[in-house]
Amino acid sequence: MSTPDVPAGVPVGPIDSSTTPRYAGPATFARLPRRDQVERVDVAVLGVPFDTGVSYRPGARFGPTAVREASRLLRPYNPAQEVAPFARQQVADCGDVAVNPFDITEALQTIDDAVSELLAEGAKPVTIGGDHTIALPLLRAVARRHGPVALLHFDAHLDTWDTYFGAPTTHGTPFRRAVEEGLLDQSALTHIGIRGPLYGAEDLIADAKLGFGIVSTVDVADRGVPEIVAGVRERVGDRPLYVSVDIDVLDPAHAPGTGTPEAGGLTSRELLAIVRGLAGLNLVGADVVEVAPAYDHAEITAVAASHTAYELVSLMAPR
Repeated sequence: MSTPDVPAGVPVGPIDSSTTPRYAGPATFARLPRRDQVERVDVAVLGVPFDTGVSYRPGARFGPTAVREASRLLRPYNPAQEVAPFARQQVADCGDVAVNPFDITEALQTIDDAVSELLAEGAKPVTIGGDHTIALPLLRAVARRHGPVALLHFDAHLDTWDTYFGAPTTHGTPFRRAVEEGLLDQSALTHIGIRGPLYGAEDLIADAKLGFGIVSTVDVADRGVPEIVAGVRERVGDRPLYVSVDIDVLDPAHAPGTGTPEAGGLTSRELLAIVRGLAGLNLVGADVVEVAPAYDHAEITAVAASHTAYELVSLMAPR
C-alpha cells in the first residue's frame, strides 16, 4: 500500500472500501496505514503477541492478528460518538512488538521500551494483546510520562492477586504490581464486570486495600449503564485515565474465544455503551487483551474486541 497523495498534516485514513473490497488490501487494524507510511502518529495501534503469563488456556499470542482481521469491517465514521476518528487524528498500525516468549522479565521490558518510544513521539497507545500481563509494562510507560494514572479495568477477574505458583508477574497480578510500583492513582481505581468464584473473601479485602472499587455485572444489570458511567466519571474527574479491557468481561456467549471464561458477563452492547460514556475524559492509553482465537467461533470474540478498540480510538479523537 502506498501513502495517498494528501496535503501535509492531513491524516491518512483507511483504504477506501469503495475501490478495494474489505476482504482485500492491507491486514492492518481497520486497514489503516502503517507507521512507516505516515509523517506522525497521534494514536498508535500496537500488537503485543504474548501469552506466557496465562494460568489456563493459552493462545492470546494470536489475538492481535485475529483482532486486525475482524477489524476489516470497521468504517471511518462513528455515529455513536459522532466523530470520524481517523479524520480527526492520525491513527496508524505500529505492528507487533517482538517479545521473548520464554522470558517474562525480558518481554515486559521490550514492551515498555516500545510503548515509551511511541509516547515520546506524542502518540497515545491502544494496545491489542496478548494476555493481561502486558498491562504492567504498558502502565509503567504511561505513568513515566503522565504520573500515576486513574485506571478503569474491565474484567471478570480482579487481577490483583499477589502470586501464582510463586510467580509475581502473571496475567492475574498486574494491577497489584502497578499499585506497589506507584503507577496508579489509588483514589481513582475501578473494576467493572467482576464476577464468578474467588479463592476466598480475603481476595476482596486485599483488593479494597489497594484502592479499587468494584462494579459487578449484577450492579450493571440492576443500576443500568447511565448510572455506572456517571459514577466512573465522578471518580476519574480530570485525572489522566488508562482503560484496560480484558475481553472476558463479556459473557462467553459474546466472547467464547478467551482463556478464562466466566458465566454471567456483560453483553457487548453494555461494554460498548460504558466505553462510549467516557467521552471527554483525559484518556492517555488503553488496551484490549485476552482474545484467544483458537476458542473463538465465527470471529465473535475478535469482532467484539475490534469494536471495543475502535471505540477507544474514537474517544481519543479531538472534538
